[in-house]
Amino acid sequence: MTGGIATGKSSVSAVFHDRDIPVIDADQIAREVVEPDSPALSEIAATFGQTMLQPDGTLNRRKLGQHVFNDEDELAKLNAITSPAIHKAVKKRVAAYRRKRTPLVVFDAPTLFEGDYAYDVDVIMVVALDTATQLARLMARDKMSETDARSRINSQLPLAEKVNVADIVVDNSGPIDKTKAQVVKWLNKMQLV
Repeated sequence: MTGGIATGKSSVSAVFHDRDIPVIDADQIAREVVEPDSPALSEIAATFGQTMLQPDGTLNRRKLGQHVFNDEDELAKLNAITSPAIHKAVKKRVAAYRRKRTPLVVFDAPTLFEGDYAYDVDVIMVVALDTATQLARLMARDKMSETDARSRINSQLPLAEKVNVADIVVDNSGPIDKTKAQVVKWLNKMQLV
């Protein structure tokens, strides 16, 4: 499952959670691989400077985000640091579910294509909505300026390109009940609930 930042992937993930379908959350894994004393966090500090760390040794996400989301080269440097650790953690979790023969595992990855994960999944679900709504939701959710929000959105593959290669598109531009109903309909069609 993918989409863009603030398109509503978490709302769709909740549908899977409610049905005890495991969800591997790439954003959560991305946070885990940069915990204090991790190799990735040390490399981030060495590459971008100690000012990217909070006084308690944790990553200053907001400062790093402001730095990398306005510069493609800097974002590429960050991805080169974190992507290998994220890929390794994802593969480990997928392997554990395969050993258990879990019939459906959802990989919630906003950067499914950008992170080269699309080749590792069987079905691509894209959570989509119009750009104006996405921008407004991101600004409200993260209390950021329009400029910063646009930088974050523009750092990802355009939503229209993701929709073009999707096996299923979940339209999240309306009420959440309608969004959830689309996911349940797909699960029923696939005989997974």
